[in-house]
Order: sequence, then structure tokens, then C-alpha cells
Amino acid sequence: MKQIPQNRILIIGASGFIGHALYKELQSYFDVYGTYCNDIKDLRDNKVFFRFDVTKQTILEVLAEVKPCVIISSLTGDFASLRTMHQTLANYVLTNEGTRLLFLSSAAVFDGKFAYPSYENDLPMAESDYGKHKLAIEKILRELPKETYAILRLPTVLGVNSPTIFQLKQTIKHHASFEVYPNLIITVTTANKIAQQIHYIINQRLTGIFHLASSDMVHHEDLFRELTDKLSNKLPIFKRVFSRNEESYLAILPKENKLPKQYRISVAEVIEDSTLKEEISTLKY
Repeated sequence: MKQIPQNRILIIGASGFIGHALYKELQSYFDVYGTYCNDIKDLRDNKVFFRFDVTKQTILEVLAEVKPCVIISSLTGDFASLRTMHQTLANYVLTNEGTRLLFLSSAAVFDGKFAYPSYENDLPMAESDYGKHKLAIEKILRELPKETYAILRLPTVLGVNSPTIFQLKQTIKHHASFEVYPNLIITVTTANKIAQQIHYIINQRLTGIFHLASSDMVHHEDLFRELTDKLSNKLPIFKRVFSRNEESYLAILPKENKLPKQYRISVAEVIEDSTLKEEISTLKY
């Protein structure tokens, strides 16, 4: 096995919403590199960012250049290409001693279960293509030695500059329709809180499965009505969607792998962090 540097992090998908938050959080403390796909002028000559198209390239080129000790997978895109990439990452971890792989998964791995919230050790059951895709990558990681990986499942991710809040603001502005699910109970978080939590997980060399979600739950419709009240005096057209007659859960909660109190977040804090008027600027997502 090859020995690799112990302070070097590669964020695959560093130009995305969550990837960018991770880069901002970690770059003062570690030797951080990232990938981006679309041509971004500011990143062309940046020596810590590598252009990478998962449908056309192999990640091995970037790995050979960076030689990371921690790889954070925050990339979205073509499902088949991503599965191939994660198999390549798994092989890399096996052949490079001390390397760890952190995969940002999703609550969607439980979207085939509706009766209860889901905890880290519950058996996943995915119904959607997206949930099945995330679950397929989780299975690749689970074949690795336990000390080499962490599966970080995320709930609905909000925040001042999040794509969802931007969409909500646009529908308010144009009095357009915004879908809400009155019977759906979810958990939430923000990109900034995820970045803080992952910083802690890296520092403590934690491995296993983590549910990086709020410690409490909320009905989907109630959440977005409260967000709207704090954002504007106007309302969008709330389109109420009932996918099931009874209440159902797409909520992940931490139980076995709870982080210290300062790294937890509540629904109320997510709402507050997503509606800070002085921080809301023109969004580019």
C-alpha cells in the first residue's frame, strides 16, 4: 500500500451548493482541493480546483495529482457514471493506506418506507430512482473496511443561498405555484451546518453512518408556510400535493451516532438561518 499525506482533502463537486460550503469551512484548516464541471471563469487558473466531467473522465487523474487523505463525494450527475466513479474511489481507498472516503447520501434511501422516521441502523428501502442510486453507492462503500468510510445521509438542505429558498423567493415574487406536501413529515438542515459537522467528523476520524439532520421534525407544508411568513408579506400559490392519504415520513434522525450538542441543529434554527434578511443577496443558482 502507498502512504499518503495526512492533511490533504479532495472535495469532488466543490463548486456545488454543499461542496462550496464545505470548501469555505475546511480551506483554512486543511490543504483542500476540489473539482468542478461547468466552465467557471474564476476557477480556470485556480491551482486547487480541477475541471472534471464524470461522464467523460476518470477520477483517477485527479487522485493522482492531489493524493488526498480524505475524499468527500458531493457530486451529482449521471447515475451510471457516478456509480463507476465510486467503485474507482473504493478501489483507491483499498490501495492507499490511511485514505478515507466520505459520501454524501440522502434521506431518499428510505423513501420506500413511510410509517416512521429512520435511524442510522434501520434497513434502507428506496422507491425512487434517486433513492435507489444513492443506496447502490452506499452498498459499494459498505464493502470497504469500516475504518475507511463514512456514509453521511442528508435531509432537505436549506439556508439563505440554497436552491430551494431561491425557488421559494422566486415563486413569491411572481405569485407562482410552490408545491407543498401537507401529510409529509421531514427533517431539515443547512449547508453551513453540514460543513461544520463534516469538519468535526474529519478531525475526530469518525467512520460509519451519520444522519446529519435536525434533531426534530416538521410537516413539509408548515415549514414552507413559516419560511414564507419570514421572507415576505406576499404569498406564492401553495399547491398542496397529497401523495398518500395518511401521514408519512421522509425523516432521518440521529440516534446511534449523535454529534456533540454544538454540532446539532433544530428546525427553528434552520428557519432562522434561511431567512436572515441582512444576508439574503442576489442568488446565482
